[in-house]
Amino acid sequence: MIDINQRGLVVDKHSVSFRMYDRKFRQRDLEVVHELSIAVRPGEIVAIAGASGSGKSVLAHSILGILPDNAFATDTIYYDGKLLSQRDKESFRGRKITLIPQSVNYLDPLMTVGAQIITPAAGDGGKAGRRKKAAALLERYGLAGEVLDYYPFQLSGGMARRVLVSSAAACPAEMIIADEPTPGMDKKAVDETIRLFRQLADEGRGIMLITHDIEMAVLAANRVAVFREGTVIETVPAAAFSGDGSDLSHPFTRALYRALPQNGFSGDFKEAV
Repeated sequence: MIDINQRGLVVDKHSVSFRMYDRKFRQRDLEVVHELSIAVRPGEIVAIAGASGSGKSVLAHSILGILPDNAFATDTIYYDGKLLSQRDKESFRGRKITLIPQSVNYLDPLMTVGAQIITPAAGDGGKAGRRKKAAALLERYGLAGEVLDYYPFQLSGGMARRVLVSSAAACPAEMIIADEPTPGMDKKAVDETIRLFRQLADEGRGIMLITHDIEMAVLAANRVAVFREGTVIETVPAAAFSGDGSDLSHPFTRALYRALPQNGFSGDFKEAV
């Protein structure tokens, strides 16, 4: 069982459904997250790994209270032992919990990169100090300081993702939810993202890393939660993804691990029920 009173973020048997209409305009509810439980403590990285469409992003949006109007979620999300209401989620955004979104379309097309990173929430030191900090973050990703004066249309896809990661790192929020932060990045940028997340965790922040990339999850995380069909089927230390996978208890998790290139793509999903 999960301890809802522990520090950090706790999701306890959380479910999310969407109200929809079929071709005959009959109303029905589609459940996409089912009694999911996971916890992220300060100072650790927990990766949620699973296939696209399994409900990982829905979970992130539910935690932040940004689900659409036709969504219905159970009130089972806690932060530092406090049950979060919708108002709490709204007040926590950018202050206690921040999101690195999956889509680069979250960048405001009418604002420069600097205006979106250099905000009062980015810490003390005045605007000049925050600009210097933002430029240093961009430099870690091989982006010149002048990128702060660019508009999103001037960025490539990979550059835009690096800007999104930098904006979250500049924010002093205690918890970072990173939703597929690395697609479009080259290996060097991915490695830098992992190093940055590790540094932020070492500073005491909690990080929920949502990804379909098992290899990245294992390299970055302390623990890996395997997602399937809207729920967590197994949470294990990242070190369990080693050897022949015998430390992984669920057949689906073992199939995912054995399907990696270094394991000869030998995962058998027919038996992973």
